[in-house]
Amino acid sequence: MKQLTYLILFLTVSFGFAQKVQIMDSLVVNDLEEVVVTGQYNPQSVKKSVYEVTVISQADINRQAGNNLADVLNQTLNISILPNASTGKSSIKMFGLDGQYVKILVDNIPLVNDEGFGNNTDLTQINLDDIEHIEIVEGAMGVQYGADAVAGVINIITKKSANYKWQIRPYLQEETIGDEYGWFDKGRHIQSLSVSNNISEKLYANITATRNDFAGLWGDKQGESYQYNDGKRGYEWLPKLQYNTKGMLSYQAENMKMFYKFEYFNEKVSRYDSVVRENYNPSTQTRNPISSDEIFTSQRFMHHLNANGSFNSGILYNVSLSFQQQKKNAETYNYRILEEEKFDVAEFEYESRSIYYSKGTFSNFLNESAFDFQVGYEISQNEGYASSISGDYDGENIRRKIGSYDVFASAEYVPNSRLSFRPGARVFFSNKFDTQTALELSSKYLFKNKMEVRAVVGTAPRMPNFTELYSYFVDANHDVRGNEDLKPEEGISAFIHAKKIFEFQNNFSLRSKLSVGYIDVDDRIELIIVNSSPLAYQYTNIDKYKTWNVSFSNGFMYQNISGNLGISYSGVSKVLEGRNYDDDYLKALQLNASLSYSVPQWNTTFSTYFKHNGPEYQFLQDQDENGETILIRGKQDAYSWWDASIRKAFYNNKLQLTLGARNLLDVTRVNSTSVSGGVHSGPPSNVLLGYGRSYFIKLLYNLNFN
Repeated sequence: MKQLTYLILFLTVSFGFAQKVQIMDSLVVNDLEEVVVTGQYNPQSVKKSVYEVTVISQADINRQAGNNLADVLNQTLNISILPNASTGKSSIKMFGLDGQYVKILVDNIPLVNDEGFGNNTDLTQINLDDIEHIEIVEGAMGVQYGADAVAGVINIITKKSANYKWQIRPYLQEETIGDEYGWFDKGRHIQSLSVSNNISEKLYANITATRNDFAGLWGDKQGESYQYNDGKRGYEWLPKLQYNTKGMLSYQAENMKMFYKFEYFNEKVSRYDSVVRENYNPSTQTRNPISSDEIFTSQRFMHHLNANGSFNSGILYNVSLSFQQQKKNAETYNYRILEEEKFDVAEFEYESRSIYYSKGTFSNFLNESAFDFQVGYEISQNEGYASSISGDYDGENIRRKIGSYDVFASAEYVPNSRLSFRPGARVFFSNKFDTQTALELSSKYLFKNKMEVRAVVGTAPRMPNFTELYSYFVDANHDVRGNEDLKPEEGISAFIHAKKIFEFQNNFSLRSKLSVGYIDVDDRIELIIVNSSPLAYQYTNIDKYKTWNVSFSNGFMYQNISGNLGISYSGVSKVLEGRNYDDDYLKALQLNASLSYSVPQWNTTFSTYFKHNGPEYQFLQDQDENGETILIRGKQDAYSWWDASIRKAFYNNKLQLTLGARNLLDVTRVNSTSVSGGVHSGPPSNVLLGYGRSYFIKLLYNLNFN
């Protein structure tokens, strides 16, 4: 912690004498209309979009010094981030539905990960260094984006052009982890370098390399070298080291654009056992403490080739081809702590997934402004396995192929500049599941008083994943098995959004939005008890899940001040094994607020973000004193996130310094009885949500020349 404090003081003093420069474009609050691509026939403004698209801008990402997707989505209404300190992963929850129901895309194609393709994504593995903006659409998007897009879609749009002949951008970022910081063994250390070149008027290239060293949270633990068997060896949050390299080559002609993207991602997560075998030798009165540890290494390769434009006939096309692969390797070993020596090392491939994917859309067949239709296809071949993961990693991995072959079509009718309708349908063909369908009807109306109303009703299936189909987790204490007879879940949603812009004197404007939504998931897959003695579990289609949501948000601007204030209130109903409660809708509340103030003469922006998550409730299966399965209602206590930052530019925006703090309210653990076993056993369990108040400093240098 002291080292980071000294670094901040040094930089502050050094730059404090910098000469004032003219106002930087990046610090001026403006009201430019965002251009979005999610769900559109072609890129267009948010106002013209038939869907309600929420945009997280590059400016917002920069103000939060966001390095990965978890850093910035944590402040978004209707979204919660669920970190797991024991695995190093962070997943998403949207409208109460977990990451299996949220489709995460990069430039309109799903991203592979350890546990899924586009869903179940670990947000900490998505680096934001080359991101233009992020688009969020709420509700089922099965027609446009296929299976698993039940709760919504998050589309990450990357940069594909530059304003200068050469742009070279290195940056360093240092963060504390809670109150822990050291030059090498504590804290978070990020280094990145991005180089872009406009090779010609038509050709652009970029390469970005980033290293992110999360040294783990020590907390009450004593790290890897601790030699006593008192439960203090290891870390509360696992250390994680990431390397991410991305490259892009884009070409632009009169009627065609093409780009090729490549990404290589490598992550190493180290897990240190808290149990130490002291190995005391009475004859020599010496100790040789030994522990058993694990290292998990994930690798992701992603290739994406896209071509979009128009034929001579005027028909618009957008076609993507992609090959992606994600592998997770495990290394298990015994460790002599005093000698710092590994032995009995075993290495094996723990998880593997490779994807061949293609998506194409074709539109503008009639070249009419009032009517258009789009046809498309989406093909994916998913081959891989999850390890048998029995207690000692015994047994053979189960390798399977799941192929998906979809066709879809939609039509857009625009009788005038204010009204539009878009119906659509998709048919899902698969080598594993019966044929599925998705339907959608969306509409938009623009009133003369600057009020906009959008309504979307859509369906989307959620396909069973490899774990639910093929898992086999059996040892002396566990019996958890997949079920190859599972059928896809059926999701349907309806959302209405009303948005109005109010403009007042003195350049004060207010953008208010009221949204009402409903999601229903049938045949939901859950792990249930199939045998009480010995205890055995299996995945089965048994549940129903319903949620309604009302949210109201207000974005405002006044001169150099901008901000947002939002509230969301929702209810969740979950039916387990055909049983329900009279009070079946469990209520939840979220609040969020942000404020940004720009001081042009200082080239400085002050920003703060706040989000309150009210208590959450959940029905769970448990057992009473007689061993009978019962339903219980658990509760997770309320908690709040508060972040703040100061961003200052020097030397004509060549140098940018960002200072800030995350989790100012110092949230670590939250009491919860919403996990099995927490209700009848006395005190509630603790859910680990954060590692406490942390501070960061980011120094970025822009070298631009023609």
